Amino acid sequence: MSVTVEERKAANKALIDEVLKAYPEKMAKRRAKHLGTFDDGKPDCGVKSNIKSLPGVMTIRGCAYAGSKGVVWGPIKDMIHISHGPVGCGQYSWGARRNYYIGTTGIDTFVTMQFTSDFQEKDIVFGGDKKLDKIIDEIQELFPLNKGISIQSECPIGLIGDDIEAVSKKKSVQYEGHTILPVRCEGFRGVSQSLGHHLANDAIRDWIFDKADPDKRPEFVSTPYDVAIIGDYNIGGDAWSSRILLEEIGLRVIAQWSGDGSIAELENTPKAKLNLLHCYRSMNYISRHMEEKYRIPWVEYNFFGPSMIEKSLREIASHFDDTIKANAERVIAKYRPLVDAVNAKFRARLQDKTVMLFVGGLRPRHVIGAYEDLGMNVVGTGYEFGHNDDYQRTTHYVKDGTLIYDDVTGYEFERFVEQVQPDLVGSGIKEKYVFQKMGVPFRQMHSWDYSGPYHGYDGYAIFARDMDMAISSPVWGLAKAPWKTTP
Repeated sequence: MSVTVEERKAANKALIDEVLKAYPEKMAKRRAKHLGTFDDGKPDCGVKSNIKSLPGVMTIRGCAYAGSKGVVWGPIKDMIHISHGPVGCGQYSWGARRNYYIGTTGIDTFVTMQFTSDFQEKDIVFGGDKKLDKIIDEIQELFPLNKGISIQSECPIGLIGDDIEAVSKKKSVQYEGHTILPVRCEGFRGVSQSLGHHLANDAIRDWIFDKADPDKRPEFVSTPYDVAIIGDYNIGGDAWSSRILLEEIGLRVIAQWSGDGSIAELENTPKAKLNLLHCYRSMNYISRHMEEKYRIPWVEYNFFGPSMIEKSLREIASHFDDTIKANAERVIAKYRPLVDAVNAKFRARLQDKTVMLFVGGLRPRHVIGAYEDLGMNVVGTGYEFGHNDDYQRTTHYVKDGTLIYDDVTGYEFERFVEQVQPDLVGSGIKEKYVFQKMGVPFRQMHSWDYSGPYHGYDGYAIFARDMDMAISSPVWGLAKAPWKTTP
């Protein structure tokens, strides 16, 4: 039975009120600011964001260290990234997302290796500067082909005052021409992992761009079509899928970061003619800096689903000459038969199916178009660590009456899913097994549930297959959702 937008809004408001009743008055008042329903025509989604989570309330956020080491710096493949502090953070971040890369692990690439200073009690008491100094010497001896070292500080480093900047400067002189840099990304800093992104961007600005010798790479020859992919972490090969399309329309990708990226590509980026920003939340800071200092324009693009791919290709091409514009139209036409075949195969089964999302970065909005291309409807979405400008950008994707939830708690999310009864939930690994045990089809939308890529036209085919596989699987006939179980 179809419902009107006003009926949907009223139902969502009643649902939020019901969920808030479970909290003490003070907490309910605070959480109410983070929950709402989108009203068409408003400048944002009407919820508060980027505010510290409440102590004692389960949150799905990460920390500043996770934002720097796990997102921005970790995928730079030819650098070694030291988790400076106790072993726990390094051990946990070792099982990172599938940031695919080309190279030989342990020789010239190090993404899936973990280096930690393994702090002990004596290091907390006496400091870890000397230990860090020694570790860098050992790294240079054992892995001589590494092109740089980053020091990712954990919480104790900020508490005891280790001078990682002094160590970085000293070792940079000792190993002349070798980039060694500190990142003050202690986990307790900021509201969430979002600050870690910002701190990592600042480290790129201060220790890569500002120290780069413009004559260091004289072999680099610019072309009018040079672009850089910013904020794509190559989950399951996403950046490669994006690169294929960009090169097909005649552009030259001179850098992609961080996924399958190198320090040389970071150094090359200020020579680009246009920066293509995929994950706005994690990389808008450095994109704005390059626009101000190097006069490089940037454009946010979206390669999830054919509708957004076409729109983005045309937007990117508009920054170049008629040849690139014509190439963009040719590429769009080339892939239309593939899109038609995918839709013909999957759309009938997925038409009008509903989805609820709760993810980080750009996905709570960027993947909406791909679902709609399959005839599905996103009825609820929210960010783990989004800022107000993320929710402003989300207004261009969501429909009137969509349920919006920021930094949603485990209790809230479960109650929302139980009442809205979506056909599919797309969220992270922490939520996956909760909802599957509830009998709700689920896709892990941080790492594509070990599938992918999801970017580009070929990625759309994989995305459609995976969503159909999740929803249409006969296993759900064996596991009843709570609302389908007779008391």
